[in-house]
Amino acid sequence: MSRRAPSGRAAAARATTHESRALSLLDLGVLVEDPATTFVGPEVVVEKGARLRPFTVLEGRTVVRAGASVGPFARLVDVEVEAGAEILDHCLLRESVVETGAIVGPFAHVRPQSRVGASARVGNFVELKKTSLGQGSKAQHLSYLGDATVGPGVNIGAGTITCNYDGVKKSPTRIDAGAFVGSDSILVAPVTVGEGAYVAAGSTITKDVPKDALALGRARQVTKPGWAARRRARLGSDDDRRG
Repeated sequence: MSRRAPSGRAAAARATTHESRALSLLDLGVLVEDPATTFVGPEVVVEKGARLRPFTVLEGRTVVRAGASVGPFARLVDVEVEAGAEILDHCLLRESVVETGAIVGPFAHVRPQSRVGASARVGNFVELKKTSLGQGSKAQHLSYLGDATVGPGVNIGAGTITCNYDGVKKSPTRIDAGAFVGSDSILVAPVTVGEGAYVAAGSTITKDVPKDALALGRARQVTKPGWAARRRARLGSDDDRRG
């Protein structure tokens, strides 16, 4: 059976109910910038001093604590946003916790069973799945962290991914406190990067990296001086012969 679209009257009534809920939050001291475009479900808790920006959707048992900010264009389902945390533009979060002072977004996806630690940073086009990102750790750009436990003070470089699925089962990745993972790195689970260790940019890591070690897993660069100039000269002479 196909689902019928709501009638204009039903849609208008629903919109009025949603706006009334947002206006009631205003009366409680929540800063709702645009009640007409803000949806707050009946079981959602938003504390006084929180800020909801336009086109925010809060569903399920979401909790937004005092001083936190959500939106614009963000959707949260069964998420706890602790005091002072920020969920920026165009983010989707489900069944997760964002701790005090953390920042998520813009354009981030936090999937169920994830936790963003206090003052941690999940940046643009970053996806977390069943991952704990430790206090003050940063995954700023274009990364996927799945089934990962990341300690405090860790830097995750742009383009880093955890290869958590081998086609049969999921495996964990652990990155201990203070580790540095360079850009465009691939961590093939199960694998551990030890405390204070460095992973060089562009590496594929398949074995554990000991504490304070440097791991490199990339092909050796080969440089051929003058090759490009010789190629241009050769192609030019070929064109002359054909002309």
